[in-house]
Amino acid sequence: MVKAEVRPSILNGTANPPPSKTYTHRAFVLGLLADGITKVRNPLLGRDTLATIRVCRAFGAEIAEGAQFTVSRPGPLVTPSDVVNVDNSGTTIRIMTSIASLVKTGFVVLTGDSSIRTRPMGALLDALHQLGVECWAARLDGLPPIIVKGGGMKGGEAKTRGDVSSQYISSLLISCPYAKQSSSIHIEGQLVSAPYLDATIRMIGLFGGKVETEGSTYHVSINRRYKAADFAVPADFSSASFVLAGAAMTGGHVQIANMNFDLPQADMAIIDILQRMGAMVRIDKDNGRVEVSSSGELEGGEFNLRNSPDLLPVLAALALKSKGSVTIRGVAHARFKETDRLKVLAIELPKVGAEVRELEDGLIIKAPKSWKTCTFDSHDDHRMFMAFSLAGVASREGVLVEGVESVDVSYPNFVDDMKALSARLEVIQA
Repeated sequence: MVKAEVRPSILNGTANPPPSKTYTHRAFVLGLLADGITKVRNPLLGRDTLATIRVCRAFGAEIAEGAQFTVSRPGPLVTPSDVVNVDNSGTTIRIMTSIASLVKTGFVVLTGDSSIRTRPMGALLDALHQLGVECWAARLDGLPPIIVKGGGMKGGEAKTRGDVSSQYISSLLISCPYAKQSSSIHIEGQLVSAPYLDATIRMIGLFGGKVETEGSTYHVSINRRYKAADFAVPADFSSASFVLAGAAMTGGHVQIANMNFDLPQADMAIIDILQRMGAMVRIDKDNGRVEVSSSGELEGGEFNLRNSPDLLPVLAALALKSKGSVTIRGVAHARFKETDRLKVLAIELPKVGAEVRELEDGLIIKAPKSWKTCTFDSHDDHRMFMAFSLAGVASREGVLVEGVESVDVSYPNFVDDMKALSARLEVIQA
């Protein structure tokens, strides 16, 4: 495993965050299903999105690369000739499980790496059963590998949980226009990560589909199938959050550019979080810019991340520079990401001197009274690696962080961008 040595630094300068992983996934998947030739401009080419591109090709998409990507499907969806391997991408396996039901004949087997094989799929499979799809988890606990029988989706009414992942609902809404009858998806319980579902519905609309919302029920008509679109992927607030937090933690001044405030992004919530913690934030929506500066000393408080669980690692890092304790709630679903992020943070952050109490749905973190040098284990989780790198630049003597290679999931240029902002971060080969 490759390590990084991260020393105390002050982040200053301008950064251009990578394109959005959320929107890249959806653009290629909708391009797979749409009639005509879709153009995808500025996609993220990370490990997860490359998995989606590869799986789209397995289902029959023709994808040409260049200054822009084009996506088309010359005929019906084809049954993949081999097992569909999504690597580490939870979004890919969940969305593609519903799409697998739309092939005319045969069976589709979907699996991934060791992390994917711990991701719960039972609620999605139950909903698909209600919509007339024959599908199974190969294991009795509802975990991948997943087997889906082709032949089409009947449609109708289905109920599914909203408290584990909004990706279940996104998966159903994307595929339901191709069912044999219109569908209604009823969400039971509290919906988590709602802005991601908003992003899905917005993208469905841009491709000519329509989802009607009635309380906690989503109605999808079979009369609005997808047409090709020309879509420019916006810059990613999830990735930008680490750069902005780094400025706040180190007493620096960072500007990010090329941001889109019109398309829903859950992690736009980082702006409110930084303001509440006492950082100075300036927003220029017309020009797509955000600036953050601070003294390097932040305020504590209580934060609910139910709708933006991917901000858990970056907020946990910010807590290391807070005068008061930071309580994070509403993120029980963060236990089902690349790692159990609550447990990993509770194990790793005390290494640098923080006091951490693990809750069922969150954490309580007190900043170190005396900073320690240590080696953080990112557990092959890209957001953990970036969060622990922030701990390093904000530390007293520096830290080592294992798992540099994980950042190619969402932010392949993270190390270079941090260096360009004057971070003292050096990669050490194992």
